[in-house]
Amino acid sequence: MTETAPKTAAEFFRFLDDLDIPHSTKTHPPVFTVAESESLRDAIPGGHTKNLFVKDKKDQYFVLTVEERATVDLKTVHKVIGAASRVSFGRPEKLMEYLGVVPGAVTVFGAFNDAGGNVTFVLDEELMKHDVINGHPLSNDATTSIGRDDLIRFLEATGHTPLVLKVTD
Repeated sequence: MTETAPKTAAEFFRFLDDLDIPHSTKTHPPVFTVAESESLRDAIPGGHTKNLFVKDKKDQYFVLTVEERATVDLKTVHKVIGAASRVSFGRPEKLMEYLGVVPGAVTVFGAFNDAGGNVTFVLDEELMKHDVINGHPLSNDATTSIGRDDLIRFLEATGHTPLVLKVTD
């Protein structure tokens, strides 16, 4: 199997446009943590996300997309998401291979690069109470805002049926 370069933010935006999904993006200095990104709140309304790239012992991969201040109990979340065992964080190599992003830039929009359907996307039901959801457009130097229902439409268009579950405390 040949390695393909990850798709770009420009390709991602074109994909959204082709689906007639309204979106807006604000660029900003790279942010690696929720604490660093909190300064952007006033400029970007909506639900801000924290994304955890995790795997179980059978190498099933998941992205858990939750509200940025929410906590996820990694000791028990496997029972909710249907993993085969407790989950641990996925390796950076798999993050790049499957989602085309580096640690610190994990995003629900990485589904755009997961042509092989290697990752299950889990959206926290608390996050989905927001009308607008924000995530990194494949890099952590910008934030893209998209409607909640459009996020699900985007994921389905990439071949991923997201699970909307309560995964936070």
